[in-house]
Amino acid sequence: MKLLRAIRFHIPLIAALAALLTPIPVATAQVEMDEQQAFLGYLQLLAARARSEGVSEVTIARVTQGLTFNPRVIALDRSQPGSTPGSPPAFRPYYRDHVDAARISGGRGAIVQSRDLLPQIERQYGVPGKILIAIWGHETNYGRYKGDFDLARSLATLAFEGRRRDLFADEFIALMKMVDRGVPRSRLVGSWAGAFGNPQFLPSVYLRVARDGDGDGDIDIWNDRADTLASIANYFRDAGWRSGEPWGVRASLPAGFNRGAIATKLSAPSCPQVHARHSQWKTVAEWRALGVVPQAPIADSTMATLFEPDGQGDWAFLLTGNYRVILQYNCSNYYALSVGLLADEIAR
Repeated sequence: MKLLRAIRFHIPLIAALAALLTPIPVATAQVEMDEQQAFLGYLQLLAARARSEGVSEVTIARVTQGLTFNPRVIALDRSQPGSTPGSPPAFRPYYRDHVDAARISGGRGAIVQSRDLLPQIERQYGVPGKILIAIWGHETNYGRYKGDFDLARSLATLAFEGRRRDLFADEFIALMKMVDRGVPRSRLVGSWAGAFGNPQFLPSVYLRVARDGDGDGDIDIWNDRADTLASIANYFRDAGWRSGEPWGVRASLPAGFNRGAIATKLSAPSCPQVHARHSQWKTVAEWRALGVVPQAPIADSTMATLFEPDGQGDWAFLLTGNYRVILQYNCSNYYALSVGLLADEIAR
């Protein structure tokens, strides 16, 4: 009886060991081996391109050594939701998730902790500190969630997969150029899609706009607050931020307002679906003449477009050219609106 109980006790263990020792089917193993060989071959093409663009041999070896194809990255990429036909989802649930008490409190704390940095950055770049903090809060919750994927492996995998090969191949080469500029290989971790650091820049964006905010000779947007805020500010200045102009203001509309008369007839060259939901552009004075009343200070001469994210009878906003600058960071009305509204809440 004791022997029988012992055998019964060990059956699950024996089964588990058997499963571990069961060989992987030959066909599956061969597919994985072939895929890895093809990936390594593609890496050689990326290395040759990097070499032709002046990347050093030391950097090429440092970045590519030991890289393997990452199927998890492909699975994550393919699971991203596409655009849903029909009416867009409601804005309010998104707002509640992204302009919540924790983010507002965290942003106010970040403003206090950055009080010695922000005035100088605002003077140099012309971008309000509250906007910089709101971007940081929206992207990584003030540095709490920056990602832990190896950037070289993710970008090479996404380029090899091919769905957006040109984009990710360019970013992989840009990542090598970052290393050539002195960024440590060990620092190159971030999101599965290749964005990294506090502001979640892609490598090409880092090369273009990242700045050394404290003058220590190291542009560290992963850990350095001054570098993070100066780099976001430089991004916004580079995208055309107009100093002294708000991103937008809430507005009230009169009863019976004729929305058909102000529908846009233009097609935007980028993010057309986002901009198609906006009205014609008019001066604030012209909006006032139509009965639209701004709920915060904004100059009558400012050009603005009207946007009702949840349709007639709910929130309405007059959005300026600076709103379009936020859209350059992430082409989503809900992203841009939540950044602006979070910035306003942080500054209260």
